[in-house]
Amino acid sequence: MTPRTIVITGASDGIGAAAARTLAQAGDQVVVVGRSEEKTRALAKELNADYFLADFAELDQVRALAAQLKSDYPRIDVLANNAGGIMGERTLTVDGNEATFQVNHLAPFLLTSLLMDTLTASNAKVVNTASMANTFGRLDLADLTAGHGYSTNRAYGTGKLANILFTSELHRRFHCKGITTAAFHPGVVRTNFAADSSSWFRHAYTTLLNRFMLTPDQGADTMLWLINGTPGKDWLSGGYYARRALAKANPQAYDADLARGLWEKSEELVKS
Repeated sequence: MTPRTIVITGASDGIGAAAARTLAQAGDQVVVVGRSEEKTRALAKELNADYFLADFAELDQVRALAAQLKSDYPRIDVLANNAGGIMGERTLTVDGNEATFQVNHLAPFLLTSLLMDTLTASNAKVVNTASMANTFGRLDLADLTAGHGYSTNRAYGTGKLANILFTSELHRRFHCKGITTAAFHPGVVRTNFAADSSSWFRHAYTTLLNRFMLTPDQGADTMLWLINGTPGKDWLSGGYYARRALAKANPQAYDADLARGLWEKSEELVKS
């Protein structure tokens, strides 16, 4: 069989790196994307894989990444939008967007959109890393820069909610053109997540609670299940999953009008 080409963002550490190792060992052509040059290059060398660098806090870097991927890979079988994170105080990016919202939603939205011709021609899977944190998000299309009542945790939850809404709308718009897609919660994974944020999450990741968390390999399980499984048989396109099963999300995640509105607002915000 011809090896699949699988692009994983946020692949320099955590579940992205764990998934990349498993897929590369199985014979897939893995393309790793990360922000840290040192970590991303080291993983790529370990796997004998191609790698690219991009900071999702700058949309021009996402545009450059998409152009490189389109040029180098005429076929992309899987795009795993795994990059993301929780921030500290409210800040705006150079693009004028609230940083948490841009890194977690707008950047993967832009990358997917720019690769859409390649993805549809490849009948690709788009797998989006969300989080159970979506349950304490609240999406307000009139305040996507979180100018009113900002909190670190709510901003992160809203970004993860946006991942799920993006997944459902991506399915609605492009399933007929060959795209299958799913979002998933990896579990609470033992990584350096939230270390640089002001969120109470960081205390759990740096205290004895750390020992009760999943390993990156365990956290990557549902991602790999989605990547390796058969849509329509093993899982349903457009759904949100945890532990290889459909999961309950924030009530806003099931609002089709909100999903459509978010897509349209996102298109406006990523225009160059």
